[in-house]
Amino acid sequence: MSFMVTFCALAVSSYLLQIFLGLKQIKDFNTVFVELRRKGKVAIGRRSGKIQSGTVVMFAVDDNAKIVDARMMQGVTVLAKFKELPQYIGQDLHYIDKYNPLVRQENKLTQIAMEDAREVYLRVEMGNYQEEPKETLPISQSLSMLKNQIKYKLKGSV
Repeated sequence: MSFMVTFCALAVSSYLLQIFLGLKQIKDFNTVFVELRRKGKVAIGRRSGKIQSGTVVMFAVDDNAKIVDARMMQGVTVLAKFKELPQYIGQDLHYIDKYNPLVRQENKLTQIAMEDAREVYLRVEMGNYQEEPKETLPISQSLSMLKNQIKYKLKGSV
């Protein structure tokens, strides 16, 4: 009986800790957003992840779409924090795509988030933005892809 009580107490405390850290991460997001918003318009791109890390990219841009500040948050847990991306300051947001040499240096998840930020900015700029649900893979397919990636990486290291 005491095992069950201990297990329940551990589960509840873990859940409360996750809620607390999630709220802290949301507060961090809002703080960074307000800071960037003071510098200009903010283009936000995201690449959500269920198993792999999720990525959020925010670009503060001036009236000519020049990036004046750039931040990125990437991670699997609620402990992820925003990091500055100084290499993008001064770049034109219109050219932040998979052909840009700076973007090509980033990992695939970051590239997708950056292209999402660019695409949303362009649609808002043209006046025809409408929120669309992101395509997500079923969890079974995501697990299968992750398993294949791990196998591929292990073969390459042997």
